[in-house]
Amino acid sequence: MRRTASPFSLIILGLGVFLLVLAPLLAWYVEPRAKQNPIDIDSKTVLTGTGSYFDTDEVETVHNKKITITRQVRGDVADSEKSGRAVWDVSTTLDTEKSLPAADPHDALLWTVERWVTNRKTNAPVHCCKEEPYIEGEAYLKFPFDVQKRDYRWWDSTLGSTITMEYQGKKKIQGYEGMQFTAKVAPAKNGTRMVPGTIVDQPERSQVLAEEWYANHGLELVVDQATGRIMYAATGIRQTLRAPGSDEDAAVLLDVKRIAFTTDTQKEQVKLAKADSRRLSLVGQTLPIGAGLAGGLLAIVGVILVVRGRPNPETSESSQQPLTM
Repeated sequence: MRRTASPFSLIILGLGVFLLVLAPLLAWYVEPRAKQNPIDIDSKTVLTGTGSYFDTDEVETVHNKKITITRQVRGDVADSEKSGRAVWDVSTTLDTEKSLPAADPHDALLWTVERWVTNRKTNAPVHCCKEEPYIEGEAYLKFPFDVQKRDYRWWDSTLGSTITMEYQGKKKIQGYEGMQFTAKVAPAKNGTRMVPGTIVDQPERSQVLAEEWYANHGLELVVDQATGRIMYAATGIRQTLRAPGSDEDAAVLLDVKRIAFTTDTQKEQVKLAKADSRRLSLVGQTLPIGAGLAGGLLAIVGVILVVRGRPNPETSESSQQPLTM
């Protein structure tokens, strides 16, 4: 008696084969394309702390004042699509209590504008698209995807060079575990500025081309392992003026022992890290494993059903006809 495969068994077999093909496709094709720096980013982070700064109204350094750093990152979608890179415009303001209420960033104690361009997959700097400044290193604003337990070269905008962020282990931010990196920056000359001689202890000179020096008491970053997103940042900036050729600081422009992400910023960054990590885990692990297991099971069931088949009605009827002489 001949048997034929039922439509149901063929559907089960076909679905199983489809899922078996889909599983590696998700892991090897879809996930790598999901691990890309976004081009439509619109993110704001805020750091607050207490420190000293040079008050131009009082012409002296004032102490124990609240200081706020606000960083706005926006993606240039048009330039990103044209270049195939992630093109981000970065605006950073450093405000005192007097300047913070102002809507115009020109009123801030310090305002910088940068354009950061990266390879979307590796996070490596790409020097195109009117990048400013010329950035180097492995990380700035974020780390690469799949952060490793090793040291990373971090771009320090104030220094104008890279520093080494040393891996310290795991640390939880708002209950979510990340990877902690720290660094310090020894005093280094990072520019010059024309100032009245009295500011750098040279009252006999009306103007002096003073040296700008920068140091960092300590930089700490806690990063999401899967996405490289920074969930917590704290820094300790010290900027001073020295007379030309002097080894001593003559004036303090800014000295903050520790300024860190606000609680609201931490919560928002952790929320985004969780969402992005879940998405990557879904397309890179959960769905491929689920599709592979379900596809294998359905394929086995489909093969069994096809092999067993069902009786062919015509063959069955003819086999039951009596033999005639």
